Order: sequence, then structure tokens, then C-alpha cells
Amino acid sequence: MLDDTIDHIANIRDNPVWRPMPGETRARFAQPLPTKPRDLGCVLDDVRAHIFPYATGNLHPLFMGWVHGAGTPIGMVAELVAAGLNMNCGGRDHVGIEVEKQIVRWMSEALGYPASSSGLFVTGSSMANFLAVTIAKTEALGASVRQSGLRNAEQQLVAYTSSEAHICIAQAMQLSGIGSANLRSIAVDALGRMRPDALCAAIDEDRALGLLPFLVVGTAGTVNTGAIDPLADIATVAGREKIWFHVDGAIGALGMLSSSMRELFSGIEQSASVALDFHKWGHVPYDAGFLLVRDSAAQKRAFAQPAAYLQRSDRGLAAGETWPCDLGPDLSRGFRALKTWMTMESLGTERMGNSIAHTCELARYLSDKIACDPRFEIKAPVALNIVCFGIRGADAEFTRNLVLDLHEQGVAVPSWTTVNGELAVRCAIVNHRTSKADIDTFVNILVDYLA
Repeated sequence: MLDDTIDHIANIRDNPVWRPMPGETRARFAQPLPTKPRDLGCVLDDVRAHIFPYATGNLHPLFMGWVHGAGTPIGMVAELVAAGLNMNCGGRDHVGIEVEKQIVRWMSEALGYPASSSGLFVTGSSMANFLAVTIAKTEALGASVRQSGLRNAEQQLVAYTSSEAHICIAQAMQLSGIGSANLRSIAVDALGRMRPDALCAAIDEDRALGLLPFLVVGTAGTVNTGAIDPLADIATVAGREKIWFHVDGAIGALGMLSSSMRELFSGIEQSASVALDFHKWGHVPYDAGFLLVRDSAAQKRAFAQPAAYLQRSDRGLAAGETWPCDLGPDLSRGFRALKTWMTMESLGTERMGNSIAHTCELARYLSDKIACDPRFEIKAPVALNIVCFGIRGADAEFTRNLVLDLHEQGVAVPSWTTVNGELAVRCAIVNHRTSKADIDTFVNILVDYLA
């Protein structure tokens, strides 16, 4: 299976980007509960026949539909080691906890946070953003809200993010019990960035109504177009208003590893917390989401739980004052930190940053090629690695069918989105394997489709 997996990666360009599953494969995974053992060789034959050919496709250099990382062989090795060790990284005194702390220190350094910051691996930025909302809520209302709930709050909490923010921010408001009706959608400028003047006006209006602004979420790379909110300006507003400033950096925060891109994210170092995904631009195998928090005490106030079975000591396996389970809701946690640590140790942040910058260069290259052809039109400025374009004279149905036809032909995987009320083809270039030749191939595919 190791040989098969390596061959799958090595020959990824020779395979379709994606292919639909046949009925036989769907039926294979609709079988009843197996009560008897089965020969492992037969099970592996099923993996070869029914798993390998029908994966998401995000390893392929022409997978550009969504912001998915492409993985590396380093991550394969790390997953093998982590599975073999089978450590629970919820707490106690073992090396898995130290490796996670190492990543916290590294990301604090990379993002300009103090060394005293805390952090936590989670499934992805949707969960990291939810935890940030929970921390901000606890800080605004006091730790007693954990027992008393929101009903006893003297004021209604309200939060703010841009109209281009990811839907998980609204979901976090729902899950936290505050409600997405209390999330204000702030207007954006022509580049898709939150307008600080509109943010200030919304805060003033809510305060006049007797509401309690407690959180503003800036986005470092919007999901639609890759726009970066003016983080420094938002930090100034949040500081003046004394509200928690969180950054959703799921798409763009790792751009801080690139010396040529770091200035784009100016102000992120002033935030109170940042959510990011190592499994996107970092190409760590899924899943490897991460939350970094400036005030470690605030994170602990939001989640730490006293329990007899979680008592600490000053020695032995039960040693340690703060365990990861004090910083989030999970007691059972896998060794996500190992694959991130091995990736960063093996590649180094300079190489990782250069790879990130290269995908942005490819996005500009694609945009330039599209803009030169009168059959196409660019629908949004290219801020990072996302290109949105349309076909002149085409309606929404044609655009959607174009995308789906390319999927089913296995030649490329873009997606579609809505920009300024119009359907657009969306290409998110994340893969470290993607080259200019791949972009040329993609443009030729589009031209052939329209011929």
C-alpha cells in the first residue's frame, strides 16, 4: 500500500483530476455491517479499486475549485508515525504536548505575537473561528456566563465582519448561542475589503441602541476573491472600542511565511486571535486547523474544566499546569502537531513561503492570460491566489455547465461563485505542484470548450 500510495502521487498528472463514482463503487459502500473477519489483502484490493480512483482530486495540479491543500510525502510519513504511536494529545506530560507547544511558539513568531501566547490544533478554521467567538463572548460577559448562560446578560452581544466573510462566522455565532442575527455584515470597498468607516458607524449605532459590541472579525483572504481586509485599521477601531479583534486567516494567514507577501497582512500582529489552516497553503495532510490566542489566560478562562479525573500533579504523567483540553472542548485529540512539525522542519518556512508566493504569481499569470482574450472578463481584482472570471455573453446556466463539464471530463476542477450578483468561474491556485504550463493547459481547455 505504501508503494501504491507513492505511485498515486508520483503519477498524479496521468490521471483525471476527478472522476464520478460508478454504481459498483457506491454499492460497495452500502453493504451491511461486517460481522466476520476478512483477509486484509482483499480489503486492500478494494482500496485500490474503489478508493484510490475516486478521491477528491486535490493532489492534481489542475484542481483549482476550492482552497484545498495538496499534501506532501512528508505528511504521509508523519501520519504513519502518529498512527503507530496513537497518542491522545488532550493532556498529560508527554512529547506530543511539547511538539504542539513548539508550533504555538513558531506561529507566534511568524505572526508577530508574544511568546506567552497560547494555541491549539483543531479540525479546521471553522472550529477555530467558533472557539474564538466563544473566548470573546466569555471575555465580554465574564467567566460566569459559562454557568449562567446568555439569558442573564444585561446587554445583547453583537459582532461584526465583512459581507465577504466566510459563512462559518455566522455559524459560530449560532453555535455560541448568540445568534447570527446579531452578526453585522459590514460593507466592502471595490476591492472586496471591509470598510472601516462602515464598521465604526455600525458600532456607534449599536451602542446607541444599548447593545454590547464584543467582537470584530477581519478576514485575511476572503473565500470568494482572496481580498484582505485592512487589518491595521480594524485593529485601531477594535482597540479604541475595547472589543476582541479576531482574524479569520484560513486562506491567507500562512502568507506571513513569505517575505514578499508579509506586508499584505500588516495589522494581523495586533489581533487578539487568529484562525488558520496548515492543511491549505501549508500542505499538511487533512486535518490541521489551528487557533492562536494572544492572551493565554483568556483562552483558559473560556474552556478549562475542573474534574477529578483531570487532576494535575507536579510529577509523573499527570504533570503540567495547562493541558490542551484546558484551551478547547476536546479531551480526545490526535497528534496533529507531528505532521505540521515535520513539514516545517523538513521544508523550512522560507521554502514554504516561496511556494505560497508562487501560487499568487500563477494567479496573476492566469488573470493576465484571461484578460487578453476578448471571450473572457475578469470579475474581481486578484488579491492573492484566487481568480474569478466570466465568459462574455454567457448566462449563469452556461457558466455552471462549463464548470461541471470540466469536472466530469476529468480535465480540470474549477468552481463557481457569485461576484457582484453575477455567476463567475472561480480558480483557487493552492497546489505546490501547479506550474505555468498547467495554467496554459487550463486556458487551452477553456478555449477548446468555447470553440
